Amino acid sequence: MSGSRILALGHYQPATVLTNDDLARMVDTSDEWIRSRVGIRTRRIADKTESVDLMATQAARHALENAGVRAADVDYVLVATCTAEDRSPNIAARVAAQLGLPSPAALDLNVACAGFTHALATADHAIRAGAASTAVVIGAEKLSDWTDWTDRSTCVLIGDGAGAAVLTAADQPEVGPVVWGSVPEMSDAVRIEGRDGMFQQAGQTVFRWTTTALPRIAISVCERAGIDPAELAAIVPHQANLRIVEPLARRIGAENAVIARDVVDSGNTSAASIPLALSKMVERGEIPSGGWVLLFGFGGGLSYAGQVVRCP
Repeated sequence: MSGSRILALGHYQPATVLTNDDLARMVDTSDEWIRSRVGIRTRRIADKTESVDLMATQAARHALENAGVRAADVDYVLVATCTAEDRSPNIAARVAAQLGLPSPAALDLNVACAGFTHALATADHAIRAGAASTAVVIGAEKLSDWTDWTDRSTCVLIGDGAGAAVLTAADQPEVGPVVWGSVPEMSDAVRIEGRDGMFQQAGQTVFRWTTTALPRIAISVCERAGIDPAELAAIVPHQANLRIVEPLARRIGAENAVIARDVVDSGNTSAASIPLALSKMVERGEIPSGGWVLLFGFGGGLSYAGQVVRCP
């Protein structure tokens, strides 16, 4: 096979909704302050029973059902996460067990908020190389477990959830070549350090990088895929901040593309944000089947990865 394609997507979000007004009763903030700075209105927060692996499994099950693929046909499970509680077993192994998969390769990948696009590229490469035929690629995070709820600079940002894609071999590639890299001198911009570490980030540093470097790299992703930005049906960047997300289409010359704004209702869900947003957009019929979609993740490291994919 010459490439891979996304058959279907799925997602899972906890039922508990945390509003800006709820947060205003916990820390010194307000609905207006949060909306004006990051655009977030609400976010979902997992309860004690909703572990990273449970959310990942639910999203994967949803994607498999949408794809009409049997669990027995999956030979590769790849989970992007930076919030796993345990070092071993990894989340992917637990997902494989909960789905009843017979003998898949199962591994986790940690590139924080850029995790899903890295994982999607890794699965695409495995399929191209003949090392896998059907993969489930998942982004799942429970950032609420790693958040200081007295720190208004971070607690207003985060949300929990998971998104998944089913990837299979294809004669004509529908997952474009990845453009990925990192900015090592900015590796401390996003951190969860130590056994009891809490999520921290240099927000202004990340914001400046995304508003200056991101458009240029996003254009190079389209060039590698042989797609003019004007041909894009949608753009799904990491859902970090509405002020980063909204101007992107205009800056790369994709004014007609639908742009994901799931950050407004879901917050920043790190590696889950791109598949979560994309799955919901497809479910609502906002992206035409067969349309080209630019995915772009950026986060801890400071790492980034993007590719153009065809919407299932």
